[in-house]
Amino acid sequence: MSTTATTYLEPKDITELLKLGPMPSVKNPYPIYKKLRDESPVLETKGEGEAAISGNPYSVLVTRYEDVKKVLIDDVTFSSALVNRVMGLVMGPTIVGMDGKEHMKHRNLVTPSMSTRALKGDNFAVEVRKIADHYIDKFIKDGKADLHDQFCFNYPITVFVSLLGLESVDVEKVHRWGQDLCLVAVDPMKGIAAAEELLKYLTPIVQEKRKNPGQDMISILVTSEVDGQKLTDLEVVSFLRLLTLAGAETTNHAIGTAFVAMLRDPALMERVRNDRKLVPALIAEAMRWEAPVSTVMREATCDTMIGNIPVKKDTAVVCHIGSANRDERRFKNPDVFDIDREDNDPIPFGYGRHYCAGSHLAKLEAEVGINALLDRLKNIKLQPGVDFSVIGFSFRGPDHVPITFTAA
Repeated sequence: MSTTATTYLEPKDITELLKLGPMPSVKNPYPIYKKLRDESPVLETKGEGEAAISGNPYSVLVTRYEDVKKVLIDDVTFSSALVNRVMGLVMGPTIVGMDGKEHMKHRNLVTPSMSTRALKGDNFAVEVRKIADHYIDKFIKDGKADLHDQFCFNYPITVFVSLLGLESVDVEKVHRWGQDLCLVAVDPMKGIAAAEELLKYLTPIVQEKRKNPGQDMISILVTSEVDGQKLTDLEVVSFLRLLTLAGAETTNHAIGTAFVAMLRDPALMERVRNDRKLVPALIAEAMRWEAPVSTVMREATCDTMIGNIPVKKDTAVVCHIGSANRDERRFKNPDVFDIDREDNDPIPFGYGRHYCAGSHLAKLEAEVGINALLDRLKNIKLQPGVDFSVIGFSFRGPDHVPITFTAA
């Protein structure tokens, strides 16, 4: 392969990628992505029918840091409209598939309630800690737990559900629906079914909030206006489905990955335990090392260049954030988990106008959750004879974190 010309491949011929197995269970794509970064950093594939991405006969996989950053920051040349065409069936219209002024107007509806100032007000962090302690209380007497199943899975979505003003008893089913939405690419029927369940569950809640608004996020959405028009029930539900998916995945994976790194390096765990000022750096490195959301799609609005590769108008552009965050051109020893790195400028929450509106919430949840676990559990070790790993392609994180511990 060459770095000066695109290589046209049928999807079935990208054998190295396919050998990894079903994409949701991929364990280690990084050697292949290094090869792509070195030999074909803008890899073009050609497909028809089901092989095409929302009708686009051509797509490119972008794997280098600078190229990914360039695409994400230029929302004029690289449109997000493709996202709504691909995900619209299950998500409805959302801000991640909007461009320009339309995107900013809708984004401004939700951003204030997720800002650093809003989250630090009204003792929000104290309430988040209560939720973390609630889940720890359930297993602390056992001396062992699967952090994924018993903490990481439900804790972040419970925080998010409270922010939305939903009933806490519905946390698990809302989270299951959020997870199923993530599977739409590999199991369309499951994704569509989850979208329908969320629509049925959320619509009457949205309608009730219109009649009796409060201070929660749903109330903010139903009472706000865009160009003098209030959002429809479907538009509000689409917002909420998107936020549920994000709330179900990002913080869950960030906390899980941070503990995977510390379990593999006990000295790191003790260092962080003894100096909690390192927790933000731990989270930042966890999200670089294993980006929770690893792929982002765009579409070329004109003939253009990515790096020194020509890309035709209407080409689907798949930016692999997970690869970009392991690019040795940007990060020294990128495969090493290092909370002291001075070059830690990853792209875990996207870039440019589409930088994740919920990033502050995700970071706060992760900090509070990790501190709560380190406060209340000591001698944390991997359960003997049990393996664990980070898995996934578009969404990456550990699906099991089995530990033993003693109560602090």
